[in-house]
Amino acid sequence: MRLPQETIRAKRDGLPLDPEAIDAFVRGLTDGTVGEGQAAAFAMAVFFRGLSLPERVALTRAMAESGRVLAWDLPGPVLDKHSTGGVGDAVSLPLAPMVAACGGYVPMISGRGLGHTGGTLDKLGSIPGYDATPGLDAFRRVVRDVGCAIIGQTADLAPADRRLYAIRDVTGTVESLDLITASILSKKLAAGLDGLVMDVKQGGGAFMATLPEARALAESIVTVAEGAGLRTAALITDMDAPLASAAGNAVEVAYAIAYLTGDRREPRFHAVTLALGAEMLVVGGLAPDRDSAAERLEQALASGRAADCFARMVTALGGPGDLLERPATYLPAAPVRRPVHQEGTVAAVATRALGLAVIGLGGGRTQPGDSIDPRVGFTDLAGPGASGSLLGVVHAADEASADRAEAALRAAYRIGDAPSERPPVIERVRAA
Repeated sequence: MRLPQETIRAKRDGLPLDPEAIDAFVRGLTDGTVGEGQAAAFAMAVFFRGLSLPERVALTRAMAESGRVLAWDLPGPVLDKHSTGGVGDAVSLPLAPMVAACGGYVPMISGRGLGHTGGTLDKLGSIPGYDATPGLDAFRRVVRDVGCAIIGQTADLAPADRRLYAIRDVTGTVESLDLITASILSKKLAAGLDGLVMDVKQGGGAFMATLPEARALAESIVTVAEGAGLRTAALITDMDAPLASAAGNAVEVAYAIAYLTGDRREPRFHAVTLALGAEMLVVGGLAPDRDSAAERLEQALASGRAADCFARMVTALGGPGDLLERPATYLPAAPVRRPVHQEGTVAAVATRALGLAVIGLGGGRTQPGDSIDPRVGFTDLAGPGASGSLLGVVHAADEASADRAEAALRAAYRIGDAPSERPPVIERVRAA
């Protein structure tokens, strides 16, 4: 019998863990015999001591096999994209239907907010009636019929990761390269994918603040995934500023709808979305190269096919059938909306601080069981180099919350000379 405390002790002391010890610990996470304190201690030990590549692979496989592993029989490739998380990163919402409109099948299993970053699952929770945790039969049906389904982790898929993920969120262990790799890939392996594209964020609003850190994570994910037989590509993208000009839950859903319908397509968000989608089509064999793949994605947007896929997905999962036509009717709105002005040119944005400010408004969690206020957040956020007076608009539940959010928003912006421009997509990464 492998006692959890002995596994924690071994990793605390920097000793290697054999696959049997890792398997036993993951079984304990799944069946509840590993306590919450033990799970937190294990995460902290891994955070400080790290895992070797064999340990990383063993943890990933054990968590993937802690529940059901899906198999698909579809007339096209089964593809997914995953982001390491950022602020204003609503890419998953339009990207899944864009790829579906190009012939891919996207069973996207999303997560809740983690640390200072927003979670796709929390964003979907702002759509009335949308069932983000359907049974696996319903999940499979929607993927088959619509081409995509964005849901949260179910009890059947990688349950060990679901438990550890929630604990990492509130114990300061989010940034562990090893735990991020295992968490992401356990869900993707359990989903039965043919191909995966990773979006590794780098910058002040990312978990990986420096380019070497981002490269290390991207290489780790690609290496472990390819070793497990999952074709994977990775892009490092910029997170020195919010990706979208909206940060929150309902406000990001509204932003994604505006993007799909063509009402608003900001260049930086569009560039990252196209780049990730193009990689997905190439990985899945749906396009010979990234340029032709990007053209197909542009056509899917221009023709309305991508927006139609999103609308059918929402309806198939219980949401309103006319959400795209009347988003303001359905998406919850905060009672207090306050524009924040300051003259000058934006020299820099403390992006992480903006993410924390969303949590302060009630749009994120400080404890695993905390509820989310889907109404709150920021819109019309100014990006680096923007000149004018509007820094952003606060969406708050009350005036006191708006006061605090306004102060946080002002503190997050530095006014001065225009900064040098950073490319939205920094580089592609292959396995080490």
